Amino acid sequence: MNMISRPPIPAPAKDALDIPAYTASGNERFLFEKAWERRLPLLLKGPTGSGKTRFVAHMAAKLGLPLFTIACHDDLSAADLTGRHLLKGGETVWVDGPLTRAVREGGLCYLDEIVEARKDVAVVLHPLTDDRRILPLERTGELLSAPPSFMIAVSYNPGYQNLLKNLKPSTRQRFVSISFDFLPREQEIAVVARESGLDEAAVTPLVDLARRLRTLKGQDIEEGVSTRLVVYAASLIAAGLPRQEAVMAAVIEPLTDEPEVRTGLVEIARAVLV
Repeated sequence: MNMISRPPIPAPAKDALDIPAYTASGNERFLFEKAWERRLPLLLKGPTGSGKTRFVAHMAAKLGLPLFTIACHDDLSAADLTGRHLLKGGETVWVDGPLTRAVREGGLCYLDEIVEARKDVAVVLHPLTDDRRILPLERTGELLSAPPSFMIAVSYNPGYQNLLKNLKPSTRQRFVSISFDFLPREQEIAVVARESGLDEAAVTPLVDLARRLRTLKGQDIEEGVSTRLVVYAASLIAAGLPRQEAVMAAVIEPLTDEPEVRTGLVEIARAVLV
């Protein structure tokens, strides 16, 4: 019987304070560890602000893995990931990109909002997401083999993407997938209180407002209120800003630029925050 050995366990974070706080809503931490042990790439999908990026940072620190985070965008190319030749001191030298560095160092490479990147980015990832686990560097002639501790994680928001920006089935089926959503009410209240320093009683109406506004996603607003925005509002209140001003600046304004929609959101906020 063929056995797959576990990757060598890197040195863990020196102190619990070095590990970003994260509140689990299911078995995602266990699944992540098992995917890493078995050298499987991971796809995280869920709404903006549901904790995907924090989760990756938490797991990288917990496992002691160097973390290379890449914010994907329309101009991101394969060369941005792998590296390129640059002029330095009159000489042309090769400079590794973050993906190449992650492979060399046996770290965790995280591509946030993968569907925003150009199509050639996914092609570069393919040989690293199957049993080959290799990274060909055509410009240097190298063929890098990923060490056991190396892992790829990518994320995207399926509710926000249209048909022109979606993951191809051939790419999706290379990944183990975890779905994220906003935390249950009581857990979200606890997280916002911890992150902002505001007590739970004061945080509760803010979370209730966020949950109410999330029901408008796809109608009046494109995205629901992220937990991140609720933390921002609570932090402003904790710093002394009046609650209405904090909610306007941290919750209402980021959601829309449409005057009529903004007026409607303000009315909902006033009703919930009485």
